[in-house]
Amino acid sequence: MRRIMQLIVIGAAVYTAGSTALAATLEEFTNAFAAATTSVNEAAAVKNQWTTTTQALADSKKAADAKNFDEAVSLAKQAEALARASLFQARAESGAWKDAEIK
Repeated sequence: MRRIMQLIVIGAAVYTAGSTALAATLEEFTNAFAAATTSVNEAAAVKNQWTTTTQALADSKKAADAKNFDEAVSLAKQAEALARASLFQARAESGAWKDAEIK
């Protein structure tokens, strides 16, 4: 379990580290925010939505409202990575109880 969480955190960090040197645009934010929202909704559908994910998504929207698109895109990508990690966790743990309970 600890190993899974480490892989999730590392994956999220690598995913969000791939930012470009150029300033982000509104279009890039819109695309990143849409992708993040889709992933967040998928995580919510399987009832495994992390609070840090929704906070990153809200912070992304606030940054975009302030016209700080670099930060907004970065936070949207972070929210998407966290949502994907929570989906991975849900899938990995969906049958784990059987290993612990059924012998």
